[in-house]
Amino acid sequence: MRSTMEHAQEHEACPEQTQKYCVERPIYNQELLQGQLHRRERTPQTLRQKIAHSCRCSSKKAKSHLYSFLPILKWLPRYPVKEYLLGDIISGISTGVMQLPQGLAYALLAAVPPVFGLYSSFYPVFLYTFFGTSKHISIGTFAVISMMVGGVAVRQVPDEIISVGYNSTNITDSLEYYHARDTKRVQVAVTLAFLSGIIQLCLGLLRFGFVAIYLTEPLVRGFTTAAAVHVFTSQLKYLLGIKTNRYSGPLSVVYSIAAVLSKITTTNIAALIVGLTCIVLLLIGKEINLRFKKKLPVPIPMEIIVVIIGTGVSAGMNLNESYRVDVVGNIPQGLRAPAVPEIQLIPAIFVDAIAIAIVGFSMAVSMSKIFALKHGYTIDGNQELIALGICNSVGSFFQSFSITCSMSRSLVQESTGGKTQIAGALSSVMVLLVIVAIGYLFEPLPQTVLAAIVMVNLKGMFKQFGDVMHFWRTSRIELAIWLVAFVASLLLGLDYGLLTAVAFAMITVIYRTQSPQYRILGQIPDTDIYCDVEEYEEVKEYPGIKIFQANASLYFANSESYTSALKKKTGVDPCAVLAARRKAQKRHAREIKAANELRKKAVLKLVNSSTNDVEASVKHEIATDELPVNGKFASADASVQDKSPDEHEHFVEPKPNIHSLILDFTPVNFVDSVGAKTLKSIIKEYKEVGVCVCIASCSGPVMNELTRLKFFDNTVTRELLFHSIHDAVLACQVKDRSASQTNFDL
Repeated sequence: MRSTMEHAQEHEACPEQTQKYCVERPIYNQELLQGQLHRRERTPQTLRQKIAHSCRCSSKKAKSHLYSFLPILKWLPRYPVKEYLLGDIISGISTGVMQLPQGLAYALLAAVPPVFGLYSSFYPVFLYTFFGTSKHISIGTFAVISMMVGGVAVRQVPDEIISVGYNSTNITDSLEYYHARDTKRVQVAVTLAFLSGIIQLCLGLLRFGFVAIYLTEPLVRGFTTAAAVHVFTSQLKYLLGIKTNRYSGPLSVVYSIAAVLSKITTTNIAALIVGLTCIVLLLIGKEINLRFKKKLPVPIPMEIIVVIIGTGVSAGMNLNESYRVDVVGNIPQGLRAPAVPEIQLIPAIFVDAIAIAIVGFSMAVSMSKIFALKHGYTIDGNQELIALGICNSVGSFFQSFSITCSMSRSLVQESTGGKTQIAGALSSVMVLLVIVAIGYLFEPLPQTVLAAIVMVNLKGMFKQFGDVMHFWRTSRIELAIWLVAFVASLLLGLDYGLLTAVAFAMITVIYRTQSPQYRILGQIPDTDIYCDVEEYEEVKEYPGIKIFQANASLYFANSESYTSALKKKTGVDPCAVLAARRKAQKRHAREIKAANELRKKAVLKLVNSSTNDVEASVKHEIATDELPVNGKFASADASVQDKSPDEHEHFVEPKPNIHSLILDFTPVNFVDSVGAKTLKSIIKEYKEVGVCVCIASCSGPVMNELTRLKFFDNTVTRELLFHSIHDAVLACQVKDRSASQTNFDL
């Protein structure tokens, strides 16, 4: 092989001059290439050896596994106190200030008393410091997961079940009724957190971190947008101060809106005024934080400000008793003793736990990747699963419900200078202080204030409606995924909606592989580059050679369409050519038979002639009508001349206008048994009509699959496979010239 390149100095002197390369080498097919290469010798390991190797333990391996399971052991000893501590303290305080009101608010979404939102904002957040690999995400309560938990809790413990056994005349005012209902719903939420945590832990230990890839960005954004609508409608009754049942399952949004509208006349004006005032203050605060982001040292904590103002106004004006405004109520002081979740509930909530586990992990890992890419470090998806699993399962023993990463808090934690997981730990300590010491101060907090906090935090999710126009311009299939995820989650509920969206996303993958794009390639003159002939004017095809490419793998779902597109694009259908040949041969045989019969009749007439006069007349008749002229009888020749030009074509054996067909396998990732049979059938059929089929740019894994499927035999050899399209083209040209020379010599 000989290669030359322009010198760097010449290139610097002439910057506009294009660099070139020139390579001289043989035309490689796989047979020749494999003959010149030497494979590395690898000793295959038995299953016993593999198990023994995986179970073998050394101090280095044990240390590596320990650091992987407890990442804090790796980064904490190297923690630069002077550089990071101040930023982590500021970030932890800022995030904790947000964590407190959001924990109280999202507990309402989870259909449990607000204090359990505080528990969920402490235990899991503190545990993530030890097991998590992301330095910037804020673990804790999140609107979408809380809404999913609430849906399951309401489905398992509806108001109708709890109302049995209580006096119907005072059921709405009975403290025992609310206490019994909330206790059972807490049991469901806690058991759901335990089960989802166990699922995440098992997936992480089994290295199943890749499951998040099945939740594509359009699917997640459509799903979270629908969840935002669910959350918004569920908070309307708190904002308006009216009492309605909470619905879950299919059409729950419709039922919730209908219930609110049916009791709109009972709106509590005081609650509405307080709620709208808080919404305005929160929106103003968020706008100020956004516009003066670079000038403000830390974002203005409007949420905690609104909570403090709302609590003070409620306590000062006694809104609960004077205006019947619903408040948070009793917040027990101190931490609860650990308790075992209700294991008997697991069969009823297993599917919901799977959905919550996958959605929670998807949210956390997507935000983790964004921050890791921005700040130049890596995260371990499997360890993130383990960390979330431990946070949920261990936290469930302390009455916390399912948690994940919060987008809004994570952005605050990162933007306020957070450098490590220390910031998250400090935010959990702030929540702990509230639980232990000052939680009772928030008992007069109106629920409408919490509803306002939840609604304003949905602003970012509602902006995702703009995805419709974005995906309309970029990808209609991704738009379809977004719409199906949104509509299904909105109408069927978040659990069934997610399953429907995932199933539809899988169908789109099958559709794309079943309906790939097919192209005929041509050469850019004087290069070894091949492009679509229909796309570029400069691209030219070689006479007699067709290069066919499909941008998909060849397997059972698209093998038939591959064959049909090949025949259509190349303009050569072997079956049609063979049928035309057989038809022409039959017509030619019939014409020969007719000519022979005419010759026999003429001979009989000559034998039966006895007299000279008769003989002369017979000769005259034969000469004019029946004797062969230039090897054909005049009657037969006349009958042929009377035929149309289309019928003349049947006398000539039909031949395709190409001699070689090259299949570009560059985009092919795998071939199954059906695809291999289809490929072999294509080679055989085109060979029967005189067209040589070659395969170019076949990757090593695909070659191994073809070998494993016994694709190669005496008729289909590795000589038909070429290293590149250009190798195949040159080989086809050489073969065609050799065939032409042989025919010329004959």
